[in-house]
Amino acid sequence: MTAAAIDVRDIAKRYGALRALDGVSLRIAEGEFFALLGPNGAGKTTLISIIAGLVRADSGTARVMGADVIADYRRARRMLGVVPQELVFDPFFTVRETLRNQAGYYGIRGDDAWIDEVMHHLDLSAKADVNMRALSGGMKRRVLVAQALVHKPPVIVLDEPTAGVDVELRQGLWQFVRRLNRDGHTVVLTTHYLEEAEALCTRIAMLKEGRVVALDSTQNLLATFSGLTVHLGLEGELPATLASRVVSRDGSHVTLRLGDYGELEQVLGDLRRAGLSITEFELQPPDLEEVFLRVMGRHA
Repeated sequence: MTAAAIDVRDIAKRYGALRALDGVSLRIAEGEFFALLGPNGAGKTTLISIIAGLVRADSGTARVMGADVIADYRRARRMLGVVPQELVFDPFFTVRETLRNQAGYYGIRGDDAWIDEVMHHLDLSAKADVNMRALSGGMKRRVLVAQALVHKPPVIVLDEPTAGVDVELRQGLWQFVRRLNRDGHTVVLTTHYLEEAEALCTRIAMLKEGRVVALDSTQNLLATFSGLTVHLGLEGELPATLASRVVSRDGSHVTLRLGDYGELEQVLGDLRRAGLSITEFELQPPDLEEVFLRVMGRHA
């Protein structure tokens, strides 16, 4: 079995009457690109805070690269780089000084070559000597990402890293993070941009109300919870054999759901036998947004 980069077992956490986490167990293997998804209040940030050692769980255990986040806090924290949701920064330092200071917290000195490389990939080089308080929100978020990477952690947690970030930076950031993942870094991502998770992550956990309600490979989740949809413009009345597949109708336009690509020929055959002409045709493959909505609805 592949070694675990993050191993969380039966984690529970309450804030007064609020049950933030309710027996969460996850095992994320070294080298995975893993997504942690859920609506607001599902417990994602609480779980990340526990893994980072910033919050103590009421019960359960969490380990990073084998190091217990409480009993072996220093080693666990060194193994981890976290990009938080909140824009937290010291307004009195330049970008380069901020990154040098962050590296210093981990006992790293004189590694300007890596700092320069991180700034280059995050398009921060031109802002290296600019004071943090003079940066835009998007630029500050880039610095947060850079801070998480300066000590070259084997495990990187990105908590909504592209919130409020322009498309160009988003693409550059993902290109860099993909490269880190190819080089062996484990990446854990939380995001509300589900197309990002679908494109980047090989495995996904979905949380709702502090519980894991789905956990599988991206491919299996798409195959299990989502089917194809086909949007048709038709001249004529839809045959009764296809009535059970109808998702929506709007005049001569109809949307049908298919279980898989193999059912497409059957649908087209039914339309031919009914003598219908197709004026428009659009096939939409499964997507993670539909899976997410169906999983959350199933656990309502």
